[in-house]
Amino acid sequence: MLGIKEIEKIIPHRHPFLLLDYVEDFVPGEYAIAYKCVSFREEFFEGHFPDEPVMPGVLTIEALAQAGAVAILSLEENKGKVAYFGGINKCKFKGKVVPGDKLKLETRIVKSKGPLGVGEAVASVDGKVVAKAELTFMIG
Repeated sequence: MLGIKEIEKIIPHRHPFLLLDYVEDFVPGEYAIAYKCVSFREEFFEGHFPDEPVMPGVLTIEALAQAGAVAILSLEENKGKVAYFGGINKCKFKGKVVPGDKLKLETRIVKSKGPLGVGEAVASVDGKVVAKAELTFMIG
């Protein structure tokens, strides 16, 4: 398991944009399973939406990308580098993420060649899929 300090040694994201609370399991270059404990105190809830707080879908996708970044940037040859978005395909939102949810973020690297790769990503709450996408990344 990786806590915040260990995650920060792998990916460059920092508060308030680090969207992972901990990584439960990962294999460098293969997959990562991480969690975000969604709190009512998240800054984005002030405006999204004041009467019905919902985590923006794009932030759920970003959290999935950060989980994938843990997997790919933990490879020895990628240490100290940054994983950039190259594309988001087959993205589907299937449910809301609200304060109090424990968001499970699973990203599996399915293709990797040189600095490019693709991850299959699934976000869920209590076993129910809330978002999934195919994420293309570039290592820089």
